[in-house]
Amino acid sequence: MPEENPVAALVTAAEAVRQQLRVNAFDAAAVQRLAELIEEQRPTIKEAERQGVITALGCFLGQCMVEVYQGEWATGRDGTTGVGINGVNFFNPFFRVSEQLTKGLDQSVATFFASVPERLAAQPSRKTWI
Repeated sequence: MPEENPVAALVTAAEAVRQQLRVNAFDAAAVQRLAELIEEQRPTIKEAERQGVITALGCFLGQCMVEVYQGEWATGRDGTTGVGINGVNFFNPFFRVSEQLTKGLDQSVATFFASVPERLAAQPSRKTWI
């Protein structure tokens, strides 16, 4: 059996969620719909299903970040899968989905998604002196 491309698997999972959400693109409006879905589903997700839900929805959130913020799927220093942007920033969409599932709209994926440009701008630039 050939080894599956891990990025292809992430994109395939994201596409399945996009179809379930009935949204046309991986964009900010789609992330808003994702946040609403998480809120609708939060009370009914069983512990046994939780990781699968986080994985599927995290793939979708990550793909939205890839497309809107010109990111790329990457592996973090700690071995987690996430989205790298500008070769400097790394975001874990699975953590973001988990946070909203656990804590509700205070940790909305839509609020996080909207804050990405600000987070990118806030990154300290490298020192050019010693």
